[in-house]
Amino acid sequence: MSENNLDALVADAQKKLDEQTVEIVQLHFHPEDGAPYWLEQAKSLDFDPLKDINCFDDLKKFPLFEDDSLRGGPVQRFLPKKSHGKAKYVFETGGTTGLPKSRCVVDDFRIDYEMFSETLPDESFPRGSNWLMLGPSGPRRLRLAVEHLCQHRGGICFCVDLDPRWVVKLLKRGKIDEVKEYSAHVIDQAMSLLSGGHNIKGMFATPKLLEALALRLIDEGSSVEEAGITGIFAGGTEFTPQWYRFCKEELLGPNVYITPTYGNTLMGLACGKPFDPADDYKITYHAPQPRAVVEVVEFDDYSKRVGYGETGRVKLYTLTHELFIPGFMERDEGEREQPHEKYPWDGVSGTRPFHEIAQATTVGVY
Repeated sequence: MSENNLDALVADAQKKLDEQTVEIVQLHFHPEDGAPYWLEQAKSLDFDPLKDINCFDDLKKFPLFEDDSLRGGPVQRFLPKKSHGKAKYVFETGGTTGLPKSRCVVDDFRIDYEMFSETLPDESFPRGSNWLMLGPSGPRRLRLAVEHLCQHRGGICFCVDLDPRWVVKLLKRGKIDEVKEYSAHVIDQAMSLLSGGHNIKGMFATPKLLEALALRLIDEGSSVEEAGITGIFAGGTEFTPQWYRFCKEELLGPNVYITPTYGNTLMGLACGKPFDPADDYKITYHAPQPRAVVEVVEFDDYSKRVGYGETGRVKLYTLTHELFIPGFMERDEGEREQPHEKYPWDGVSGTRPFHEIAQATTVGVY
């Protein structure tokens, strides 16, 4: 693609982002139908969101969003009032120390994963085939989202039972043997499902669990491919370029497709730039604009983006009909990457725990 064509795509994406920003701010601050949390916050702002937010860059007028606001209830206070009468879900994140952060959702998880579905190749994720969800269960968005993705593509999703909070507690107590036993218990569940004649072709897995499953299959004289899996999407900061190469070359082989993803309860799902051998397994993620935006900003000034190729902290904006977050500092850092023709907006590569808190972060079984 020529530079002029890419520039045109970038300009069009920016226009759509500006329009989305205005629409979402108008909704969440609507005097009658807006979100209770933001209507209350508006009283202390030194500007009028309904009049003074006219493009994405105007969101810098808001103070940074503190994630402690997501702890406790009522959980529907971030949801615009016009959605309060609909069937709702509660998704949690965190919870290993203090109250978990919660998000109230109606349809966002379905929309996010239907958008993601359009990026998956049908030859690797055949329509109508079934899926294995090898990841956290309980009050987490991921479990229902993967199930909806599978159903959207015409299949049935088979899920394991996994409580990552218990694993983190075990790790903090130094009970490594019990963690290994729990991981083996999760893999036992996956092996039972794969051997059950369920026509499972697609799979979500975390890097650690995918590796554990692949090694178990190898130990038993089989492989992920021989188990019937043809397509996998995985996510998390454990998905490094080194692991990516190891996974493709040693665990999966050339006939099993795998794509990296990066996301959370607030963002949705950021897709990986299509695999290119010339990138030497470098992983670049692009947020699902215009519903969510990721910036890589300076460590000492969160209002300024770093240059392309430079390192900074990840800053998230959520702009959906169900959630508005005008600038939240993620617990990750990485490098700012150029727009791509498939995703004509900034990306982030090398995602890893923010260096100031990395040593205090406990990574569990997933």
